[in-house]
Amino acid sequence: MTSLTDAQQDMRAAYFNGGTGAVGSATAWFAAALVATFVSSQAGILTLIFGGMLIFPTSILLSKLLGRSGKHAKGNPLAPLAISGTIWMLLSIPIAIAVAAYRIEWFFPAMLLVIGGRYLTFPTLYGLKAYWFFGVVLALSVIPLVAFGAPVASGAFTGALIEYIFGALLFTQKHT
Repeated sequence: MTSLTDAQQDMRAAYFNGGTGAVGSATAWFAAALVATFVSSQAGILTLIFGGMLIFPTSILLSKLLGRSGKHAKGNPLAPLAISGTIWMLLSIPIAIAVAAYRIEWFFPAMLLVIGGRYLTFPTLYGLKAYWFFGVVLALSVIPLVAFGAPVASGAFTGALIEYIFGALLFTQKHT
């Protein structure tokens, strides 16, 4: 890689602008919402946590199915940013779990903040300003959920909806 722009282009090309990851994440949120609705709040939380482990493999598979490599170039200097963002996210999950011990309906809003915060590193990773908006929308979606005491599953449905919409928008970005 000769420049930041080249490294970002490599990431966009490999992972379809990150759209495949957003769709994989949206699917985990949607599954969690359904489980929280039809089984239990606790089962919905576990579904998001365990479903979250499948997001990256799902994004690789979707990228390959859509004709992308699903793998950035060896030596891409942005790879450590992607890894450190993932580690930060994983270390933040216990905070959301602790919040849920206090008020279970705040678990998904707390996770929306975690995921929104992680997406705020993606403008650097992918070179797409859309991720600023994506992260902010996820974070701001927490306000009505908490202010109006939304049911547990509402937070998960909110995450799914936002991620599916942004995933679709990322697929239409021309910087691929």
